[in-house]
Amino acid sequence: MAAPAPTQHPDGPATGGVAAAETETLAAAGDAHRIVVIGGGAGGLELVVKLGRKFRRDAGVEVVLIDKNPTHIWKPLFHEVATGSMNSYHDEASYRMLARKHGFRFLLGRATAIDLDARRITLDAVRDGDGNEMMPGRKIDYGTLAVCIGSLSNDFGIPGVVTYSKQLDSREQAERFHKDFTSALHRVNSLEDASSVLSIAIVGGGATGVELAADMHNVVQRLREYGFDHFSGDSLKVSIVEAAPILLPRLPDRIGVSVQKELERIGVNVRVGTRVSEVTETAVVTSEGETLPADLSVWAAGVKAPDWLAASGFPVDRLGRVEVSDDLKVRGYDNVYALGDCCAFTAKDGTEVPPRAQAAHQMAAVTARNIIAERKGRHLKPFVYRDFGSLVSLSKFSTIGNLMGNLVRGTVFVEGWIARLVYLSLYRMHQASVHGPFSTLLIMLGDRIYKATRAEVKLH
Repeated sequence: MAAPAPTQHPDGPATGGVAAAETETLAAAGDAHRIVVIGGGAGGLELVVKLGRKFRRDAGVEVVLIDKNPTHIWKPLFHEVATGSMNSYHDEASYRMLARKHGFRFLLGRATAIDLDARRITLDAVRDGDGNEMMPGRKIDYGTLAVCIGSLSNDFGIPGVVTYSKQLDSREQAERFHKDFTSALHRVNSLEDASSVLSIAIVGGGATGVELAADMHNVVQRLREYGFDHFSGDSLKVSIVEAAPILLPRLPDRIGVSVQKELERIGVNVRVGTRVSEVTETAVVTSEGETLPADLSVWAAGVKAPDWLAASGFPVDRLGRVEVSDDLKVRGYDNVYALGDCCAFTAKDGTEVPPRAQAAHQMAAVTARNIIAERKGRHLKPFVYRDFGSLVSLSKFSTIGNLMGNLVRGTVFVEGWIARLVYLSLYRMHQASVHGPFSTLLIMLGDRIYKATRAEVKLH
């Protein structure tokens, strides 16, 4: 028999039945229909906020968010966490705080399997930084499920990638890279030798790779202000290796060409049309046999969905992404949705929706509308992706991209301060969806005060 639902303080940890035993199941209280969202990224968090606001006074519906982390950071900012341009502890948002504010429930835990027939989710035990168990494994029943767990870097089975390369798929990985990057800066500066260099190889010329490369150069140019007297711009050697013939291959060619010119202007070594055959502790080896020195290497080439989705019986594509129908329901399951980077959606014209924040935002809006419509017995609406353009921020050096759709007539190439303004507005739009417009204004004011009283670069 399923255990009764545990009680929970609005801003505190769950107590009661959850902590009793690993095999215990958290069933919905009474006759409540439980809507579970797995993953609090850009799409998942916006979805659960919309549902929480809608059903917070409906005793017949319980909205639950499950995430392996206690706080949220917008994934497109991970490269700034990695370089130290952004302090993650300042920009994070507590899931428990948001749950209290918007009327949903938050459960901390990593989903590792889903029984689609029994409608049950398995969560691993939660452990602290020292490996001590905080909460045992649990099983969570659901009535409606939305899977928004994002994506992971795809190593394509290339030797050495898993062992030696860093990824930026999570906040933990970004912070780990920041520690390694900062240590390397200190090490090179302590040599007091003008010929000493820090070599970094980034495999993958997508948005993550090019933005990371530019932001590292931005940080290095400020180091003398913080006492790094022996570290200059020439002390950093960054290489980007991209298998496609152009950077940012998913975007219009003009953007890739402009980004490459700007990166080369600031000193980045760009290698397009180049494949990697191996990664070692100190180098990245190309398929032509060339060795690129790498005190640190970053793998940002390609994405895939977590393997446990396919193992749970989800219909998936070659990258492990969940296949969905027009209304974003998982094929073959009327009560399960998938959205964001883990979702494989093909439009009627045969094009695939790209793994971008704007796609996750649009999918969250459609999924929320359809879940609400189902509760009211109304027809569901199909998802139609609208590409409003793409922007790439090269730190303080430039912002480059294109605007299209409802924003402008046709497609317009933009760069400079106009592009930068639009780029920054995307993050503020995400914050407004999560916190509300007024709270976002207060956050913006707090950010201005914070920047005026704190170091612009985090070096610890």
